[in-house]
Amino acid sequence: LVASVGRMTGRPGLGTLARIGVLGGMSGGLLGGGTGVITVPSLARATTLSRAVIHGTATLPNVSAAIAGSTVYALHGAKVDVVAGAGLMAGGVIGAVVGAKLVARIPEWILKALFVFVLLATAAKLLLSAAGIDPSAGEALLPEGVLAHVPSVIAIGAVVGFVVGAWSAALGLGGGLLTVPAMLVLFGSELHVAEGTSLMVMLPNALVAATTHLRQGTADAPIGFRLAAFALPGTVIGALLALALNARWLALVFGSYLVFIAV
Repeated sequence: LVASVGRMTGRPGLGTLARIGVLGGMSGGLLGGGTGVITVPSLARATTLSRAVIHGTATLPNVSAAIAGSTVYALHGAKVDVVAGAGLMAGGVIGAVVGAKLVARIPEWILKALFVFVLLATAAKLLLSAAGIDPSAGEALLPEGVLAHVPSVIAIGAVVGFVVGAWSAALGLGGGLLTVPAMLVLFGSELHVAEGTSLMVMLPNALVAATTHLRQGTADAPIGFRLAAFALPGTVIGALLALALNARWLALVFGSYLVFIAV
């Protein structure tokens, strides 16, 4: 009822925004990513905002998710891949500007098709790992010689980061659902490391994306800032849950979630 009333007026109530923000934050903290998989479809149902503004608004709570999630991981001594993360971060900042500016021009079906492919491929790998039958578990797609060469890792990370940054800024999804799979497949990272690195990388990307959207008018500031406030406690809960789960259970949760989102 609250959501339907909010949709008629175009302005969802505080209770609706609280639920969307907290659940989005929990999703981001648990999966090492942004809040957009919850906030984008929820805003589409609860508001009359245009698609471009919905995606732009969803970048604001991603900033909260990145700050709270990376802080929780740091306080618990979780490892991050600083080398790959540096490349992902550098490329992601540039990509975030491009994606935010092209949000109204990129055919959404292309992004969705690529996204679904990545989700299903990664979900298969994670579910096989959870079952203990993944033949490539812990193995990187990149050769050992490349992984041992720091400039090469940073360069590859920058290219991947550009794609993730552009895509996440365009759709407001935070990028974690692409960054984590990239870390797992390309660099052979352990899942907790991939999630912690993703949260660290997401902060500058989300800041640039949110700022760009606010400046060009493709974000609703009052709604976005309220979602960001409510996403903080949700992200803390999600991140603590992720750290409490062992790698196999986390792979099962993440893999199942990816299949659900792909469908």
